[in-house]
Amino acid sequence: MTASTTRSVILTVDDDPGVSRSIARDLRRRYGEENRIVRAENPVQALDALKELKLRGEPVALLLADYRMPQMSGIEFLEAAMDLFPLARRVLLTAYADTDAAIQAINVVDLDHYLLKPWNPPEEKLYPVVDAMLDLWRSTPEPSGDETRVIGHRWSAPSFAARDFLARNAVPYRWLNVDDDEAKRLLDAADVDGTTLPVVITPDATVMIAPSEAELAQKVGLSTAPAKDFYDLVVVGGGPAGLGAAVYGASEGLRTVLVEQLATGGQAGQSSRIENYLGFPDGVSGAQLTDRARRQAVRFGAELLTTRQVVGLDTLGNARRLVFADGSEISAHSVILATGVSYRTLQAPGVDDLCGRGIYYGSATTEGPACAGAEVYIIGGANSAGQAAVYFSRHAKRVHMLVRGPSLTATMSSYLIDQIDGIDNIEVHTCTQVVSCIGSEHLEHLTLLNSETGEKREVDTEWMFVFIGAAPRTDWLPGDLLRDDRGFVLTGPDLHGRPPGWPLEREPYHLETSMPGVFAAGDVRAESVKRVASAVGDGAMAVTLVHRYLEML
Repeated sequence: MTASTTRSVILTVDDDPGVSRSIARDLRRRYGEENRIVRAENPVQALDALKELKLRGEPVALLLADYRMPQMSGIEFLEAAMDLFPLARRVLLTAYADTDAAIQAINVVDLDHYLLKPWNPPEEKLYPVVDAMLDLWRSTPEPSGDETRVIGHRWSAPSFAARDFLARNAVPYRWLNVDDDEAKRLLDAADVDGTTLPVVITPDATVMIAPSEAELAQKVGLSTAPAKDFYDLVVVGGGPAGLGAAVYGASEGLRTVLVEQLATGGQAGQSSRIENYLGFPDGVSGAQLTDRARRQAVRFGAELLTTRQVVGLDTLGNARRLVFADGSEISAHSVILATGVSYRTLQAPGVDDLCGRGIYYGSATTEGPACAGAEVYIIGGANSAGQAAVYFSRHAKRVHMLVRGPSLTATMSSYLIDQIDGIDNIEVHTCTQVVSCIGSEHLEHLTLLNSETGEKREVDTEWMFVFIGAAPRTDWLPGDLLRDDRGFVLTGPDLHGRPPGWPLEREPYHLETSMPGVFAAGDVRAESVKRVASAVGDGAMAVTLVHRYLEML
């Protein structure tokens, strides 16, 4: 249900079936095209309906309740309904004898109007009142419920992981702190106490408590299961190289599936701004570039699987078999490894305990607005760290870049160094490293060491983002698939001819690994250029070599 098709709800509750049908009929005749009329014959049924509407994110514009009902009065019902939909307008249906009670209710539940029964003719006595109420409601509409809602705590690592997963997969969501009034209303509607976080509520009213990434992916509409058992090409990894391979593979007629463990985009997808990518003179965010590439791959017919971890690769005749962590498997004529790299973990006391609670790997752009007025620390001196520093400088009081080396020139592009030099609230600390992280509920202090002077000092901060080099994601590969001493995959010329056990008369193609039909592209490949453009080029070139390989089968 989209915002353009969502109809606001008018709910009526009256324990007299005849009166209930009558008012619903009159309302439907006048307002049925633009509003959904919901009828209940007792207040308990009406409150259950309101809870369901709350979870579904459907807006409730108007409540009409009979004054005299069993179980609870109309006033008590409207008071309870206010907890769920405080912006809905409230009208009490009352007999002439109860007008004094209706007048008193104006102060008790902030009643908007009372309506005497009977209301014939409705054109004179009902519709003008409802028209006025709907006009008032439209002037302060409730937030749209079309997106997934995530209820969590600012310093809850699982809460951060859930919204980071949704953001990186381009799933619209709304973040609600567990202490917010709207969050409390949703928790009440779901009959959840909120002690275990996050609570995720999808637009179809599914309530999930601390869901796994795989559960979350399934419920928000991401594909997690392959449609076939066999493909022409399986791409492992959804960064720029993998997305490039998926686009070119699918566009050239190969049955292509891309398998990603967390979210497409890789490290580039987390970049707040990529300034030196061809065709984007004003720069482009990693999220925007990733989203365009993902939609392009799907348009050409590629399958994209999310939250699927590949743990094994082997040969079955001319086929290559991939095994998932759950024991299931798929096979293909060819495979492109594009698993990229992950940030190395910071080795300092307190880091692991505070990860997701003030310490984050990557830019975590979802945290930007929360850093307003704060002291933010960026660990690392490469382009990704520089891009993050520029991004957070728009929100933070001051951004501190901690760099192990004596300068940025050896690790960062000159355009980015110049940009950082021109931003007043970015301060670069060279020859500096973090030696401990301190905090209870969240990060509170860092202990820094100057390697030149040996001086240690403690600084106060709640925000630290880590960008300290890259480790290839290759520990799952079979031992006979050759890698260098750092774990990067060897391909083509780096194999120095036909490697041991190579079964073919020809030598490996340029991006082909020591396993025929298995290629490597992007940052995972040994001696690759660590740039987005070169990764995309690797993906495209690998597909060309896949075609050459398939022609020889």
